[in-house]
Amino acid sequence: MNKIEKRYKELKEIIAYHANLYYNMDEPEISDFEYDMLMVELKNIEREHPELITSDSPTQVIVATGKVDSHFSEVTHQVPLQSLQDVFNTADVVNFMEKIEKVVANPEYVVEAKIDGLSVALEYKKGQFVKGSTRGNGLVGEDVTLNLKTIKSIPQTLSEPIDITVRGEVYLPHKDFERINEERELAGEKLFANPRNAAAGSLRQLDPEVTASRNLAIFVFNIQVSPDITFTSHYESLKYIERLGFVISPFLKRCNTPQEVLAAIDEIGENRGGLAFDIDGAVLKVDSLAQREELGVTTKVPKWAVAYKYPPEKKETILKDIVIQVGRTGALTPVAILEPVRVAGSVISKTTLHNEDFIKEKGLKIGDHVMIQKAGDVIPEVVEVLLDKRDGSEIDFEMPKVCPICGAEAVREDGEAAIRCTGIECPARLFRTIVHFVSRDAMDIEGFGPALVEMMLDKGMLKNVADIYELSLEEIADLDRMGDKSASNLINAIEKSKTNSLEKLINSFGIRHIGLKSAKMLAKNFKDIDALMNASYDELCQINEVGNIMAESIVKFFDNQQTKDLIERLKAVGVNMQSDHKENEDNRFEGMTFVLTGTLPTMSRSEASEIIENFGGKVSGSVSKKTTYVLAGEEAGSKLDKALDLGINVIDEAQFIEMTK
Repeated sequence: MNKIEKRYKELKEIIAYHANLYYNMDEPEISDFEYDMLMVELKNIEREHPELITSDSPTQVIVATGKVDSHFSEVTHQVPLQSLQDVFNTADVVNFMEKIEKVVANPEYVVEAKIDGLSVALEYKKGQFVKGSTRGNGLVGEDVTLNLKTIKSIPQTLSEPIDITVRGEVYLPHKDFERINEERELAGEKLFANPRNAAAGSLRQLDPEVTASRNLAIFVFNIQVSPDITFTSHYESLKYIERLGFVISPFLKRCNTPQEVLAAIDEIGENRGGLAFDIDGAVLKVDSLAQREELGVTTKVPKWAVAYKYPPEKKETILKDIVIQVGRTGALTPVAILEPVRVAGSVISKTTLHNEDFIKEKGLKIGDHVMIQKAGDVIPEVVEVLLDKRDGSEIDFEMPKVCPICGAEAVREDGEAAIRCTGIECPARLFRTIVHFVSRDAMDIEGFGPALVEMMLDKGMLKNVADIYELSLEEIADLDRMGDKSASNLINAIEKSKTNSLEKLINSFGIRHIGLKSAKMLAKNFKDIDALMNASYDELCQINEVGNIMAESIVKFFDNQQTKDLIERLKAVGVNMQSDHKENEDNRFEGMTFVLTGTLPTMSRSEASEIIENFGGKVSGSVSKKTTYVLAGEEAGSKLDKALDLGINVIDEAQFIEMTK
C-alpha cells in the first residue's frame, strides 16, 4: 500500500470516527472547520485518484453517518433530506455560478444564513402538526414528534388548512446554551461542546419535559412537499410559509448577479458575531424551481445549491495579563486579558485559557503577541504565540497554590486538569456549595431550590451554609414570591433537617470523591463526626471500599480550618453529628446485585436502595449478566428490556416487599 492509499484509508476512518461523535453521540472532539478540511483532503485524493473510491466513502453516501436511535420509531422521508456541497472561498462560489449559467439562462439566486442546528421534517395534515422527524441518514429519520411539540416556534395549527411537509433547523439560542451548561456544571454533568450538539441532545431526549426545559427554537427553510400548493420561486415559497406561521431565516436575500451574491455572503459573515444563535455558513440556492428541475441532483447533493463555509477569522493582539477566576465548582480558571480586538463581528478583550496544561502547551507568557479566533464563531480562543515578536520583556505565569478569593489551599488531583479551591466557605463557590447542601440526598431541605439560594445570596442573607440555620421567618417572608406560609414551611424544613442521619450530613459537605454511597459507608464506620474528622489516612484506608484517593480527600477536607469552623457552627445550632447505624445481622441479600428502573408505586428508588443495602445487597445502575434482580416499576425503560433479553429475574414492588419480610 503506497502513501496515498494509506492516507485515503486513514482519512475514511478518521472522518467516520468524528462523524459518529458529531451526529450520533453529540460529543464532537474537533471543530466543524477541522472536520471540513478532512473532507476536502479526502475529496482531493478521490479527484486525483478515482480508482481508490469505495462505496463506504463519506463522499458516496447522503451523510457520513446519522443512525436512527432504537428508542425512536423510524420515519421514511417522502422527499430525501439531502446535504449540500461545501465551498470555502470566493473562487469556488464563482465557479459554482458559472456552471449554473452554462445550463440555465439568467438564473436568480437566494442567499440565506445557514443555521447551525439539527435538521428536521415537519408534517401537517389539514393545517395540523401530525409528525416530526430528524434527518437521520437523509432517507430514514427518527420520530421525535412529542419533543418537537414542545418547541414554541413550531406552530401546532397553520393559518390555512393545507397538507404540507417542511424542512427546518432546530437550534439553541446562545443564552439558553449558557444556562443549560451552567445547570449541568452545578449537577456535575458533562458540559455540551456547543449549541448545535446541545440542540441535538435535547431533541433526542426520551422525556419531552427535558426537551421543553431546554427552550429550543427553529427556522424553517424549505417546502419538501405539498399537494395543495405550487410555486415557481423558492423565495416566494418561503414568504408563503412565513404567512402560514413558520419562522424563516432572519437573513434572506434574492440576488440577480454574482456581485450581489458575493456581497450578501460577505454581509452575513460580517454580522455573524452579533447573532443570538450559531450559523455555520451561508447557503446559495437557485431561486427558480423549474431551473432546479433542469439542473437536477446527485445521490448526495443537489446541483443547484452550495453551502459557503466561513474560515475562522484570526486576529493578532497582545496578552496583557492572566487573571484567575474561581468557578462555582471551585475550579481555578486562568483568563487571558487581551488588548481589545474585533473578531467575527464582536470586540474581544478576554478569553479563557482553560487550565494550567493549556498555558504550557501553547507556551504562553504575559506580554506575548498572540493570534486569536472564535471557535465555531462563538467562543474566542488563543490559537498560537507569535514567537518572533518576543523582545525579552515577557513574563512567565504560574498557577497559584492558594485560592485568590478565600486563601484556602488550591490543589490539582491526579488525573485532573483543573486546580480547585478546597475551602467550603469560599464565596466564589458558595452557590454550588449551598445548592448541594440543601439537596435531597444531602440535608434534604424541602422548598430550598436554586432560585431561592440565588435570591438569598443576592440579598446578602447567606455567607456560609451554617447561616441557613439562623434565617428568621420575617426575612424569608420578605423575599419575592414567598409570604408567611412559604416562609413557615421553609423554617420547619430547616428545623427538621437538624435531625438528619450522619450520612446525609457527610454527603452535604460535598467532599471530593465522596457521594451518598460513600457517606453511608463512613457513617457505618465512625460513631460521630469528630471520630471521622480525627481519622488518619491509614485508618481510612483500612475500611473496605475506601481507596487512597478517597482517604486523601477526606483527610484534606477535615484538616481545613474552614471545615472545622463550619462543623462547630453546625454543632452549636443543633445539627445531628451522631451515627445511628446499627449492625444488621440479617444479610439475606448478601452477594446479590439489584438494578432499579421505572417508578415504584409506594416507595422511592432511594428508599428501596437503602433497604437492599441494609440487608447486605448491592445496587447497580446498569444491567449485566451479574445482576440478580431487576426491580421494575411503571414506565420502566431499556434496563427492563435488557433484563428480559438476558433472562434476569424481574420483580415488582409487591414481590420485593415480600422478600424483605
